Amino acid sequence: MDMANMPTNLDAQVVVDRRVLSGYDNYLAAQRTVDTLSDAGFPVENVAIVGSDLKLEETVTGRMTNGRSALAGAGSGVIFGAVAGMFLGLFTSTTLSFVVLVLWAALWGAVMGAAFGFINHLFTGGKRDFASRSAIVAGRYDVLVAASHLDHARAILDGTPGPADTVVVEVPRSAGTYDPAAAQPTAPDHPFPSQPTAPDLPAPERGITPERPAPTQTITPEQAVPAQPATSDSP
Repeated sequence: MDMANMPTNLDAQVVVDRRVLSGYDNYLAAQRTVDTLSDAGFPVENVAIVGSDLKLEETVTGRMTNGRSALAGAGSGVIFGAVAGMFLGLFTSTTLSFVVLVLWAALWGAVMGAAFGFINHLFTGGKRDFASRSAIVAGRYDVLVAASHLDHARAILDGTPGPADTVVVEVPRSAGTYDPAAAQPTAPDHPFPSQPTAPDLPAPERGITPERPAPTQTITPEQAVPAQPATSDSP
C-alpha cells in the first residue's frame, strides 16, 4: 500500500466560505435567529454561531459556611449512596430488602458527605467563604451563513421582525460584508474650487505718512551753461 497516496485529515476537511449574517451581544439572540431561519425552511446545516472575545465569568451564588458546606456535601452523598444501594439491591431476593438497602445506603451517604464537606471547608481557613459557578461567555456572537445561501437568509430575516430585547452588534468590515453607502463618493461642500485671493498688503501704521519721491526738474539745452575751460597764467 502506497503511504504517500493515503488521504490525510487535511485533505478530508472542506473549507466553507461563511459570511456574517448578523451579530449580537448575547447567545439567546443568536439562537433565536437560527430558530427563525429553521422555521422558514432554511437549510440550517449551512449556519454556524461563532463567539468571540471569550472571557471567564464567575457568578457568586452566596456565602459559604461550615454548615452550608456540610449540607451541600450531604446532598451529594445522598445521591451517591442511593445509586450504590440500588446497584447492591439487584442481588437481593425481596422488594423489602431492596428498599431497605437503598435507604440505608442513602443515609450513610448523607452522613459521610456531610462530614467530608464540613472538614473540607474547615481546612480552607476562611480563604474562600463563598459559593460560585463559572462559565465561559463571549463578548459577541456572530451568525455565519455559507456565502451561497447568504441572500436567502437575509431575505428571511428582513421579513421577520426581531425581538424587542435583541441588541444587534455592528458587523465589522473584515467579515466579508459590503456597505454600499461607504462605497459611494460624497459630494464636496463647495461644488466649485475656491478662487485664489490676492495676498493682503501691509497697511501703513497710523499717524505715519509714507514719504513721497521728490519731483524731477527738466533742464533745456538753452538753460544749460557751458563749462569754461580752465586757464593758466603763463609767466
